[in-house]
Amino acid sequence: MAATSLRALVRGGRLVLDEPTDLPEGTVVELVPGIEVDDLDDGERERLHAAIQRGLEQGRRGESRPIDEVLAELRAGR
Repeated sequence: MAATSLRALVRGGRLVLDEPTDLPEGTVVELVPGIEVDDLDDGERERLHAAIQRGLEQGRRGESRPIDEVLAELRAGR
């Protein structure tokens, strides 16, 4: 079974699903609190968004590399 994201609310100390699900009866679901942390200042956020945009544009132009190659480089500290 593929991983599926489910949203739930806390009501009266209980988790209540925010949407219907077709998971089979008795399915065990691991819940992890969603925590959004963004401590970037406006300049950092702008540079991050620009870098993401440049990466997307490079990918559209076919200027991409296999992820395994990039990860190996990062792990090697290059």
